Amino acid sequence: MAIAHRLSTAEAADVVLIVDSGRIVEVGPAVEPAHAGGPYSRLHAAWMAQHS
Repeated sequence: MAIAHRLSTAEAADVVLIVDSGRIVEVGPAVEPAHAGGPYSRLHAAWMAQHS
């Protein structure tokens, strides 16, 4: 288990839990929340834009 603030660390995880205001709002392999349109998706898109 790891708590990550870096998306590069989250990308390597088997399962990602996205917490917003103390609540779990998304769960799944990193690829699922990245394309779900939620908070992780927005962070992931911004991260990818910086690294492309």
